[in-house]
Amino acid sequence: PNSEENIAVNFKKQHPELENTEAYDDLTAFVHSIQVPRKILLMVNAGATIDIILNELTPLLSKGDIIIDGGNSHYADTERRIQNLDKKQIHFIGCGISGGEQGALKGPSMMPGGNENAYAKIEKYLTPIAAKDKNGKPCCTYIGRGGSGHYVKTIHNGIEYVEMQLLAEVYHIFHKMGKNPSEIATILNTWKNEVNSFLLEITIDILSTLENDEPLLNKILDKAGNKGTGNWATISSAELGIPSTLIASSLFARYISSFKDERTALNQIYQKKQAHLNLDNDTILQAYKLARIINHHQGFQLLNEASNSFDYELNLSEIARIWTNGCIIRSELMEGLVSILKSTTNILINDSIIDCLTDNKNSLTKLVVESVSNGLTIPCFSDALNYFNGITEENLPANLIQAQRDYFGAHTYQ
Repeated sequence: PNSEENIAVNFKKQHPELENTEAYDDLTAFVHSIQVPRKILLMVNAGATIDIILNELTPLLSKGDIIIDGGNSHYADTERRIQNLDKKQIHFIGCGISGGEQGALKGPSMMPGGNENAYAKIEKYLTPIAAKDKNGKPCCTYIGRGGSGHYVKTIHNGIEYVEMQLLAEVYHIFHKMGKNPSEIATILNTWKNEVNSFLLEITIDILSTLENDEPLLNKILDKAGNKGTGNWATISSAELGIPSTLIASSLFARYISSFKDERTALNQIYQKKQAHLNLDNDTILQAYKLARIINHHQGFQLLNEASNSFDYELNLSEIARIWTNGCIIRSELMEGLVSILKSTTNILINDSIIDCLTDNKNSLTKLVVESVSNGLTIPCFSDALNYFNGITEENLPANLIQAQRDYFGAHTYQ
């Protein structure tokens, strides 16, 4: 009773394309069937499940075998597993994978990290699975040492959180301007010539979807979930001292959304006036352009600091390249960053980026002022502006903070 039987066998029967594969329900028989040195890919839930499987699997393995964890594992857990299996001379590769259901069908972006010699032995198995960039190269590359593959996937997801939140804020602004989902979809469709991305495309699709002649989006409860990677990215940015403000804001925006009952009750107390936003489509588009650049800048700054702190030796341009197809944050902006990151780790000093930010600063400022004045919550747009104002300001009031620290705690100052 309650046992799982013939799952693999039945799955094989349901898919004719698996005709030439072998299906196993017994772990020992499965391991003994594989040519030595074995290469085993795990696609299971991150966390304790991985350790349970490793405890069952490891005694069956031989020196030189390679295990690949393709789940969303925490990079520190991956480091620990690498060290534990190294003692048994078994290799462990932490491979971040992005693409969702479409990636599984058409090819994901893959981020393998760990022992480079071990990666060389599995490269020929991973690269054919991966999506291809515009030049036909696989969106799979050796990321770096230790848990770097899963770390890079974590920051990918942090950037993804922000990209999703920015589009949600764009929708929120247009909605408050009285436009219905179908009208917003029509507007966003015109943006594709300038800021196209996978997430923009699916947002347009979502906004256009009807159920019983009503917009589906209007029926979805405004509570957003999360699986932990945005949390990990935010914690890492704090630990490394990198101001990834947009990642943190996008995470906390999801947390705020989860307090639906409290929001509903407080809305009755603090009744808001109807918004009267003096914004046009072009202003919102230009503000969106700038905010996205700040998001990608912060994400790659975080990767660069992690590379230096953890000795990952990350190639930021190559990471951008494997993020141009297959993954959730693929976009035309990402394609442009591939060449920019070949010559700098700070995209804000690139001439084309400088021109874009200079041209669009007023639009972002106007969007934030209009939205805040009308009581709209736009955490990522406002943080993008605050960050840009702060990072481009020569003299900040931190001298007063340092004086205060010295006054009450003798922390000294320069």
